[in-house]
Amino acid sequence: MHRTGPQLRLAANLKWLFTELPFRERFDAAAAAGFTAVEYASPYSYAPETVRGWLDQAGLQQILINTPTDPFGLERFGLACRPDRVVEYRDGIHRALEYAHALDASFVHVLGGLRPVDGTGYDRAFATYTANIRWAAEQAATLGVTILLEALNRRDAPGYILNSVEQAADVAVAVGGCRVGVLFDVYHCQVDQGDITRRLETLFPVIRHVQIADAPSRTEPGTGELNWAHIFAVLRRLEYSGWIGCEYAPIAGTLSGLEWRDRFALNP
Repeated sequence: MHRTGPQLRLAANLKWLFTELPFRERFDAAAAAGFTAVEYASPYSYAPETVRGWLDQAGLQQILINTPTDPFGLERFGLACRPDRVVEYRDGIHRALEYAHALDASFVHVLGGLRPVDGTGYDRAFATYTANIRWAAEQAATLGVTILLEALNRRDAPGYILNSVEQAADVAVAVGGCRVGVLFDVYHCQVDQGDITRRLETLFPVIRHVQIADAPSRTEPGTGELNWAHIFAVLRRLEYSGWIGCEYAPIAGTLSGLEWRDRFALNP
């Protein structure tokens, strides 16, 4: 495939890829598959120096982690919009930044949370979210870490505080300056909003990170409805120089599913 524009850089998301292996072994597997960087939601089951050792042994760069959540409850979507959980939210930010600093991760994705069902109105929940993001950005600035905001689709996360990728961008601009940006997830955007090209173009000044998966089933590029040759061409035309997180569920195993990198001229 003919390619123009800058080389696009891929990061393996170790929550979604190489799940055939224990988490510790996924680092070496990602490196053996040609990746030079990784991201994943939650390193918090392990000491930061342990994870740092796995990264160093595999020769990998850490790009992104999420704020801590309870993976088995509604809190898996975060606490940032909850007026009654601000202390816990701030504890989570401190913990995330501790790990980001130890792992040399550039980004912390702050999960916004579901709109409260205790009678708290949306406006109050959103005001709490905005104030909490501003506070997180102030803490992150001292470590050189950037806070990322991501709009999750309403099919997978009904009731999520952010209604659109545009709303995420508005918050980033309003509160963060250069220390808050948008995590543009192609899959979430396609499921909820579509019009990927125009949204990439319009929001590009505040996009700091991109994640990919095909729609409608969150599988690898080329297995669903999206035109990936076009999407990658748009990112090259825009001269996107950040990382692209591979956050998808392989249909038939991670390694066999990686052939899409050759098809779209995206070898690491």
